[in-house]
Amino acid sequence: MLEVEDEIRKKMEEEKMKVPFPMLIMPKRNETPPVLDLNEAIRQVKVSAKAKFDETVEAHVRLGIDSKRTELAVRGTVILPHGAPKAVSVAVFAEGAEAEDARNAGADIVGGEELIEEIASGNNKLKVDKCFSTPGMAPHLGKLGTLTSDIAGQLKELRQGRIEFKIESKSILHIGLGKVSYKEEALRENIGAFMNAVLLAKPAGLKKSKVLPLLCVARNSVASKYAGYVLSVHLSSTMGPGVPVSIQSLSKAAIITGKCTWYESVDEVQLLWALNMT
Repeated sequence: MLEVEDEIRKKMEEEKMKVPFPMLIMPKRNETPPVLDLNEAIRQVKVSAKAKFDETVEAHVRLGIDSKRTELAVRGTVILPHGAPKAVSVAVFAEGAEAEDARNAGADIVGGEELIEEIASGNNKLKVDKCFSTPGMAPHLGKLGTLTSDIAGQLKELRQGRIEFKIESKSILHIGLGKVSYKEEALRENIGAFMNAVLLAKPAGLKKSKVLPLLCVARNSVASKYAGYVLSVHLSSTMGPGVPVSIQSLSKAAIITGKCTWYESVDEVQLLWALNMT
């Protein structure tokens, strides 16, 4: 009997040696992705874009602002040096010579009182991204369209890549800044121009907001101008995952993109800034 038990035990030991006990590796959950330098983040976004179309490169900026406080609303515009990711369609409400100027400037739809009546009656479902109106058409429009006496200038800026941004309900800015097909340098410069504009749009009423107009500061100054204002920035493609980007690298990109003169002390800081990047 003992011999039989020994034989069985020996066989069981042999089987254990042949088939090792399986090791269960639990997947890591809620693992925070590393914060990347802007250049590396751009490369990561491009690599992660797997869709069959040219995905938009998006920035998602979380602000340290209560979006319910209207006096702290963040909004602004910027001309992206390498163009906006989406072509903008434009309607202009104008008549006479101003209407002709709008057509020559490249407006997609141009019309006066007749066009307004068509829209009011429902016969024309105006589907454009932007509407502009000359001062002479303002009494007929109410709140429809942005009033301007420089239609040509407005259209030129839009064609050059002007975009608008504003804070959303959860204190976040969402904006498209290029396409995956853009070169890394072009994306970096577009992102830098946008981050400069975000700093310019910082509300005056925000606590601890003693910030210089732009990122041109003394050479030995390393304090972030975004502290307490921009909490985090993620980049992603349309269908790709979000990639966290370091604020320091974004600050450097904004400095390079902005046109400024450096001085040796903060007291001597002066600014040579041009929004129309050339």
